[in-house]
Amino acid sequence: MKFSKTGQFYGVTNETIHLDGVTLTDTEYSQDRVPWHFHENSYFTFILEGGMVEGNKKDRYECCAGDLLFHNWQDAHYNIASGQFTRGIHVEVNGRWFEGFDRLNDVTEGSIRITAPRIKMLMYNIVREMKIAGNTGQLSIDALLLDIFGRLSTSQRRMHDRNPRWVDRIKEMLHEPKEHWTLTGLATSLDVHPVHLSRDFSKYFGTTLGDYIRTIRVQRALALLPNQELSLTDISFECGFADQSHFIRSFKSYYQVTPLHYRKFLLRNKPC
Repeated sequence: MKFSKTGQFYGVTNETIHLDGVTLTDTEYSQDRVPWHFHENSYFTFILEGGMVEGNKKDRYECCAGDLLFHNWQDAHYNIASGQFTRGIHVEVNGRWFEGFDRLNDVTEGSIRITAPRIKMLMYNIVREMKIAGNTGQLSIDALLLDIFGRLSTSQRRMHDRNPRWVDRIKEMLHEPKEHWTLTGLATSLDVHPVHLSRDFSKYFGTTLGDYIRTIRVQRALALLPNQELSLTDISFECGFADQSHFIRSFKSYYQVTPLHYRKFLLRNKPC
């Protein structure tokens, strides 16, 4: 079985940044299939454009732009190309980094697909720091990674708890594109009381129901922004915003820049 060293991925490497304990790699996937292999370090894969199939001993994921995966160093997996231009960011974290912050890499064994919108937004911020700060981004990237691992650990603990059935169901429902739910409609579909739903949502998701929905929509928009064939109006409609102005306000509240500014940033850092 193939073994990949730090910074080694299967495709065209556009950029690699080595920090203390962290390596960030911008990769364009160019192989039709990558056979079973594993990596020297634990790492995240964040798909910026395109898509691929990711398989491991337990699961198989159809990945697209905006998807985020985490792999422990001992996890064996394979990849199959989607036939379209695909670009991803890898964030490797070695054992020295974990030791330096006095924490164990105990998030999970194997691979997981991360769906939490807040964690995905933190990863977008890491990509932004990578492109803007480069080799001087250690402080910001360390802080973002610590936030991500803290949230992942909390999420893993919750998974081992016996959550009510409505928790998994509402997660599926809220990720449906262009659905405009009301509190009463959600509660009726989940067979729970609206008061119970609004009171307990933050207990299981770490944020309010309204903020969770806005985060999903903004995160979905981030995945569409590299597609120059889509206007901002098209994206706002696809992501469930009432109109373009609502989309711009929501996006700016999370990223302090407009969607157009962020699109230009992504395209400026796209390999030619």
